[in-house]
Amino acid sequence: MTSLFSLAGRTALVTGASRGLGRAVALGYAQAGADLILAARDTAKLEAVADEVRALGAKARIQAFDLGDLDAVEAAGEALAADGRAIDILVNNGAIAGWGPLATSTLTDWQRMFDVNVASMYLLCRALGPAMAARGWGRIINFASYVAETGRPNLSAYTASKHAVLGLTRAVAAEFAPQGVTCNAIAPGFFDTDMAAPTVGHPQRAKIFRDAIAMARFGDAREIVGPALFLASDASSYVTGHALHVDGGVAGIMSLPVVVET
Repeated sequence: MTSLFSLAGRTALVTGASRGLGRAVALGYAQAGADLILAARDTAKLEAVADEVRALGAKARIQAFDLGDLDAVEAAGEALAADGRAIDILVNNGAIAGWGPLATSTLTDWQRMFDVNVASMYLLCRALGPAMAARGWGRIINFASYVAETGRPNLSAYTASKHAVLGLTRAVAAEFAPQGVTCNAIAPGFFDTDMAAPTVGHPQRAKIFRDAIAMARFGDAREIVGPALFLASDASSYVTGHALHVDGGVAGIMSLPVVVET
């Protein structure tokens, strides 16, 4: 039964792989037998993760580009599609967040959020998805967020971009399903990562959000590996167009930080 979760012989491209959830997914896939292509902006950090992957017995190479530079993303996707080495699994994890009131936000901020969080995913799906379909097997995993099915104040662009990720995921799933390619989303909640540092590292703010999480704690990056492995493996062969929440219950369960007497 454990063979259902094996990634032996597979190659995975993970964006945002230099830290946080992307790094955790890359290392988890290496342990499951996959070879890795690691993508992010920082070459030195990517090389460090590549060394960790190799220490686990897997092959690793890096592809450094900025997800906000759509010309660079498109060029990288085309180069990867043309180099003759099959990419079986695409994990679109890299993203940015930005906080602030709607009234003081700018169209430039909005556009960059959509470039990084949505357009880069579209370009990589477009570049790599058809070859997966031609081979009759592939896994595309797009990282959304718990806010993808709800709303949050002071996060207009980020929230809208993550709603768009779900729409893209379901459209790609519909297009490639007949060819054996699945496309699903992971919707994380609050994890103790660099991106969440403004919340996790702020005592008062951290307490407010912990109180809203049904499990009353932030996630550890390693807790994303199981869901990401499931969606990348044969274990999820009949799952597509789905958004898997990995959020300690914050999106689906209302947690009240009070004791209600009955």
